[in-house]
Amino acid sequence: MFKKYKLKNGMRVILAPLHETKAITALILVKVGSRYEQRSINGASHFVEHLMFKGTKKRPTALSITKELDGIGAEFNAFTSKDHTGYYIKANFEKLELALDILSDIIYNSKFVAKETERERGVIIEEINMYEDNPMMMMEDLFEQTVFGDHPLGWNISGPKSVINKISREKLYQYYRKYYRPQNILLTVAGNFDTKVNNLIEHYFGVKPQAKSPSSFQKIIIQQKKPQIKVKYKDTEQVQLGLGFPAYSYTTSKLYPLYLLTVILGGNMSSRLFMSIREKKGLCYFIRAGVNAYQDSGTLMIQAGVDKQRVHEAIKAILKELKKIKVSGVTEAELRKAKDYLKGKLILDLESSEHVASWLSRQELLQNRVLTPTQQIQRLEKVKLADIKKVSNEIINTRSLNISLIGPFKSAESFKDVLQV
Repeated sequence: MFKKYKLKNGMRVILAPLHETKAITALILVKVGSRYEQRSINGASHFVEHLMFKGTKKRPTALSITKELDGIGAEFNAFTSKDHTGYYIKANFEKLELALDILSDIIYNSKFVAKETERERGVIIEEINMYEDNPMMMMEDLFEQTVFGDHPLGWNISGPKSVINKISREKLYQYYRKYYRPQNILLTVAGNFDTKVNNLIEHYFGVKPQAKSPSSFQKIIIQQKKPQIKVKYKDTEQVQLGLGFPAYSYTTSKLYPLYLLTVILGGNMSSRLFMSIREKKGLCYFIRAGVNAYQDSGTLMIQAGVDKQRVHEAIKAILKELKKIKVSGVTEAELRKAKDYLKGKLILDLESSEHVASWLSRQELLQNRVLTPTQQIQRLEKVKLADIKKVSNEIINTRSLNISLIGPFKSAESFKDVLQV
């Protein structure tokens, strides 16, 4: 059960009552992320997210904000993706007003103090260093660079250090002013609340309407005609491997069979890849498959950490499993099990207020509609074996194969023998 409406200033609101909990989650999503950027400001969305917790007129320092939230035992954080930025507070339901007060304050009244901007450059540089020192965390970025190339979807969300070191406070503030407008913002409140929530939202978020600002991004059409390999040198014992293909946007119904195919391939510890590559061949410690979907494209990626002496063997073994699933399809039993797995995950996720808020918000912000859990499950249940076969034939092929590697390799030349699906 949820309710959607708009404030007079154009800001969208979703209310999702969960009376069996004593918690509330207030989540703000802003429709802007790294794919809205140009090269000269790549990393601006993420930089702005950091600055939103650095002080407002009412709460002049970062400590002013965190002390209030720590004082009530709240959980709070923010995140930046390629197509949206989020801020949330999860707290005791009795502290709903304070949560809304603080969220509205940082969204509408952050000061962007020059001194804090300079200080935060170092923090973000260290965050970039952390990712670069952790190949497992870094692989998704490298894989999407391989698939999307020199397009904003292929750029790192945090941006390059060269931009972070020189982008001005004025440019960051202009970027914030352009995108952080009520018409571009969605607030979702999930948890235990009463009818007073409407008045509280109007009070804290019903600022005067602002003129609309263009919020477009560069669309992408992938026309890959041959396999691609990207290698990043790092002197490691274990090689991080990303292998996969361009896939579907989140606007197509074919995502449902793709999700199910991904579960069967590498979605859990009884999946084909886990059983074959890890359990039978001992080629890796972890292996998984996942889907990333955007408004106009997406990816299917298999990720594994493998012995540097057995990388070729691992790639060939994964490609063999992909060929097998493409040629022979999946069984009715596998499809049934994958459906039950995704249904179970959805139901468990929706036990908590933060997952409910996130699940509703992402649908509304990015797809302008919200499916109920029942509707989602119905769409999964409609998927047939023929749908899985069709999707695997469309996605899995040599022409659009992408391989990314992080390890002690100076060149991609030695991997060209494995490019067969």
